[in-house]
Amino acid sequence: MPVIGQRGHLVLLTAWTILWFALVEPHGGFSWHYLRTGGELIYERPGSPDGGLNLYAHHPELQMGPVSFLAAGLLNPFPEHVGQFLAAAVMSLLGLAILVMAGRSAAQYFLGTGTNHQRLRQRVLIAGLAFIPMWIEVAVRFGHLDDVLALFFTALAVRSLTRGDAAATGVLLALAVDSKPTAIAFLPLLLALPRQKWPRAALCCAALIAVVWLPFFLGAPHSFAAAEFVIPNQPASALRRLGVGDPVTPPWVRPAQAVAGLALGCVAVWRGRWPAVVLLGANARIVLDPSVYTYYTASVLLGTLLWDVIGQRRLVPWWSWIALLTLYGSVFAVPDDAARGLVRLGFVVVSTSYVLLWPVRDRRRRRSPAPPVPAPQASPDLPSRDSWASARRR
Repeated sequence: MPVIGQRGHLVLLTAWTILWFALVEPHGGFSWHYLRTGGELIYERPGSPDGGLNLYAHHPELQMGPVSFLAAGLLNPFPEHVGQFLAAAVMSLLGLAILVMAGRSAAQYFLGTGTNHQRLRQRVLIAGLAFIPMWIEVAVRFGHLDDVLALFFTALAVRSLTRGDAAATGVLLALAVDSKPTAIAFLPLLLALPRQKWPRAALCCAALIAVVWLPFFLGAPHSFAAAEFVIPNQPASALRRLGVGDPVTPPWVRPAQAVAGLALGCVAVWRGRWPAVVLLGANARIVLDPSVYTYYTASVLLGTLLWDVIGQRRLVPWWSWIALLTLYGSVFAVPDDAARGLVRLGFVVVSTSYVLLWPVRDRRRRRSPAPPVPAPQASPDLPSRDSWASARRR
């Protein structure tokens, strides 16, 4: 593969993002009205019977977290189409920021191990080419600010994790949960910190989650109705292939998704494979979810990105492309609902088994990130090739 300059891969990924944004934006914003409605209920009608702290009690269909509504409400002063466009543009940029953070997290994690940063940039580029189409799907086509913020805060938490910052890791994971409740499956990342930092990280995380969510449940006890909101059980869902034929969401599904994601994440950390936590949490969601919205795949692609860039050191990030082709490509290439459900189920089983059980070649043999080490002067994106060469000579 040609040599990539320190910023060359980011230029290519930026152009790739702009291309996808231009293709999708004219027909985007499918779900933006949910965010706009939630923002209006919090900012403009806080004292109304269905606004403010009563939001979830009277609008259980608004399945986003309070932080997402607070962020969306900042665009309320603009006309709806302008606010939607601005939100789509900002969310698209956050996708690029995630790719930068993934590269920096990997560089920090492998610091002092003789990592070839030219190869690392190539991995970020190849995985990013698969990640961006699905990011545009969630950010632009659907306009799901809640998923975008949850994944963005999770990527920031991974960056803090590799730097050994317990408080920041806890706060950022809490913000992810405060943006989208399904991000609770990513909390096992806290256990990847050194053991002595667990209490501080857990306290920061739990405190911020309580501060954001408790006012709704204490001020309007009927807010628990939001947890009982149901959607149709689609014929193409993996849930159907598991033999669950209920026409709508069974009451046990949401708790089971959370428990499965947390359990698999804990096993990953125990196995020394914490970069797989996000992938496993996303897998638990899609295998048990009754719906098959394509934007769900963005969570999986963040998981494969982190695994491909941090969890292993092979040049070609196969899992990012496998996820894109099987979960997104099958929507267009496989006409039969049952077959698509089997594809989703197969991906979850194979990818989960691989990241937990398959021997990983040439990986860093330690169970948690090391404390921060002063790095040589380098690009703000990734350490330069010269710094890698000097590290190898030492």
